[in-house]
Amino acid sequence: MNTNQNPASSVAELKQYKGRSMAQETLRRLLKNHGAIVGMCFLILLAIVAIASEFVFDYNKQIIGMDPLSLYAPPSLAHPFGCDNMGRDIFARICYGARYSLMIGLGSVSIGLAIGIVLGSLAGFYGGFIDNLVMRANDILYAIPNIMIAVVVVSILGTSPVSLLLSLCVTAATAFTRITRAAVMQIRGQEFIESAYAMGLPTWKVILRHIIPNCLSPIIVQVTLAVGTNIIAASSLSFLGVGIPVPLPEWGAMLSDGRAYIRSAPWMCIFPGLAIMITVLALNLMGDGLRDALDPKLKK
Repeated sequence: MNTNQNPASSVAELKQYKGRSMAQETLRRLLKNHGAIVGMCFLILLAIVAIASEFVFDYNKQIIGMDPLSLYAPPSLAHPFGCDNMGRDIFARICYGARYSLMIGLGSVSIGLAIGIVLGSLAGFYGGFIDNLVMRANDILYAIPNIMIAVVVVSILGTSPVSLLLSLCVTAATAFTRITRAAVMQIRGQEFIESAYAMGLPTWKVILRHIIPNCLSPIIVQVTLAVGTNIIAASSLSFLGVGIPVPLPEWGAMLSDGRAYIRSAPWMCIFPGLAIMITVLALNLMGDGLRDALDPKLKK
């Protein structure tokens, strides 16, 4: 402890801390995490690239078209990531394909998060019959491999981004249900919950205002991990031919196209694989930073 610290400055810092809202304090602590900032900047840049690619690249020529003069062209100034077996620019396809990976990852996790929070909160708060019903159904879905669920849903609905999104949100919901239930069961018996009831708050307000906000730390971590996991799962399904249909430039489908040419044109696999790896790494870095910023136990 620094005994030479000025008491006036300590009082000023304390007043400044009390004057901040929870969102402002969370943002301040998040900005101190360099890994989270790097991950967040990359994801923002990726989102901008995904949106701008609609206006920068010619879809019919550069994304799905064929250029016989550029077949298997190696990386160069004209084609920074080289060209594939149809002469298509890999850089343009990766930028354009980012929208599919982000849409499927974020969309499936958002739907699964909404379902999981509702079911997990009800199961953890009320217990008894509701808990048994929700968790037994959750256990049945959890016992089925994620890839198998996705293959069944895609087989029924057809290969499209929407069907792939819906299949992955089922697996995401099971994880969020378990995590939310466990967190709610730890919190529901604490004193501030009893105080909220003593003040006359109805149950739904207690859950929304006091229980769910105190469960955010594990849920936020699971969100970022689930987005990265679902991006990998979507790429895996596209790699197997049951995900995004060709010729849409999804990263997993691009890997599948390049595996036959991995010796003669390795850039067809290297750059889509790097795009998946760096995106998932950025999500994990941001998730760790959000966990530290939102966890009240880590506040000083």
